[in-house]
Amino acid sequence: MSSLSEKKCKPCEGGVAPLTRDEASTMLVSLRPEWSLTPDGKALRRADAFKNFYHTMAFVNAVAYIANTEDHHPDIECGYNYCRLEYTTHAIGGLSENDFICAAKIDALTAR
Repeated sequence: MSSLSEKKCKPCEGGVAPLTRDEASTMLVSLRPEWSLTPDGKALRRADAFKNFYHTMAFVNAVAYIANTEDHHPDIECGYNYCRLEYTTHAIGGLSENDFICAAKIDALTAR
């Protein structure tokens, strides 16, 4: 398990610079390969496929629990057998360590 998954998100109300693409790329290697940076480097994305609606919603509910616990929320798009997540720190217009902390916690959910 990544050490990121053991951290807690810190409130971010702006006033700090977002991670550079190089910094984000360095942090990305500690996550599962399902995660990628958006072309502009300002967000982290993941897409998952599931057997059915029940499994999809179980995953979405677990992600929602993590988001509420960490007080850091992704954009979620889901349907019958898929879920797409996108993390960014809106207050700074890019990525922060919080995005990677939440991603690592989601990775722990899906470890096989």
